[in-house]
Amino acid sequence: MANNVFDLAELRKLIEEPAPAPAPVRLPREALTFPPVEPATDAELAAAVPLVPLVADAIKLTTWTGTREVTGEGLLGADDAAAAAEELAITPARLRLAWIVAVNTRLLQILRGTAARGPLPTRLPVDGTLQFWDGVVMDVLDQAETSQLTGSRVIDGHLAETLATIYSVRSGVAIANLAKGLLQSHEVACEPGPAELRELSGSLPGQLLEALSLLTYCGLVRQTGTGRIALTPLGVWAVRRELLREGHEAPTLAEVEVFADLDAEALVGSLVSGAVTQSAVSTWLERRPPERAARDLLAVAVAGGAGHRGAVGAILEELGPEAEAPVREALDEPDMWRYAASWLHIRDLDAPALSPGDHTWIAVDSVAALLHISGTPESVGEFGALESGEDLVRSVGEMAASSHPDTVAVLELLAASHGDQAVAKAARKAAMKARSLRTTKLG
Repeated sequence: MANNVFDLAELRKLIEEPAPAPAPVRLPREALTFPPVEPATDAELAAAVPLVPLVADAIKLTTWTGTREVTGEGLLGADDAAAAAEELAITPARLRLAWIVAVNTRLLQILRGTAARGPLPTRLPVDGTLQFWDGVVMDVLDQAETSQLTGSRVIDGHLAETLATIYSVRSGVAIANLAKGLLQSHEVACEPGPAELRELSGSLPGQLLEALSLLTYCGLVRQTGTGRIALTPLGVWAVRRELLREGHEAPTLAEVEVFADLDAEALVGSLVSGAVTQSAVSTWLERRPPERAARDLLAVAVAGGAGHRGAVGAILEELGPEAEAPVREALDEPDMWRYAASWLHIRDLDAPALSPGDHTWIAVDSVAALLHISGTPESVGEFGALESGEDLVRSVGEMAASSHPDTVAVLELLAASHGDQAVAKAARKAAMKARSLRTTKLG
């Protein structure tokens, strides 16, 4: 799923849904943060697995097959497949998917050209049934990766991020918005020509309806009472499991609730140590008036170091103009006024102008914060705050003249740890210059 999941914030802008929380401070830039969910119990989920139409058809097909010879490719012969489709009232496409699921999950076991029945999920323990369901979903996603699931190259190609997007919107996604998001995601990823875009604009909505019908058959999605598309409880479980496998942050409500009652100092300290996830931070903010939350957080930042300033700065990005008053008060704090001014400018609120030197100071402080928050990474360049390129090389050179007390330490870190050799070289030169400037000032 990692190769298929787009930037979630951008995708959800395309489908005109509320934007999710920003990416967590401590995760690499390719990892995404998803809102917490409240999954059904394992027992409830296991009881629902045999009721999924795809699973039920796979079980019926297993019973119908009994012990039967198969082709060299491990498939039913043409006559048997036609007979099974007619007798079981399954379309040929769904019969093929049910057969793949039955074989891959060992409902049917093929040995020496003969298929025979294996254990049924209704006879498995709860954890075994959920492992079986995980295998079913992996088969569905595998078929999409080879563009053999829905019949639509666009939908199959973007199925993973489509499911991830639905997962992130608790109330479900409007079908029209989902179609719009798919079309624009395809446009961004594949850069189709005008003629193809016009053709897709006309055909994709119908293809999406058919695909959603298939995903309903697969037990992954359902239509809400308001006509939106949401995940089923089994869909939530399966998509969350896949997201976790790919290294994304997809917590449960229970996992983030434990942090909701922390005071601001404990929250920031936990964030700096890496014990708190971004979803926990979002839950913490939801429990407090924005002005009070901002004031408490800023007090921690003022009293702390770069790590605390960086953590608080990241949290404040989730708050809107309703937090203006305490942020404006922070303009009087020597180490926070630049952050406060930047926050105000971004929200088109009146604030002092920031000079190029001020922006460089923030850049140095941000790298120092990254070190405090995440620990020394194998390659500092892995983090989104330090993307490579000519702009970064120039910025690193400008750091040498910064008045920030951690300038030399930050430049030495970049020189030793950044994966881009051009950046590392620029950092070594800047560190030498910074030490020289410091010696001159002391002299």
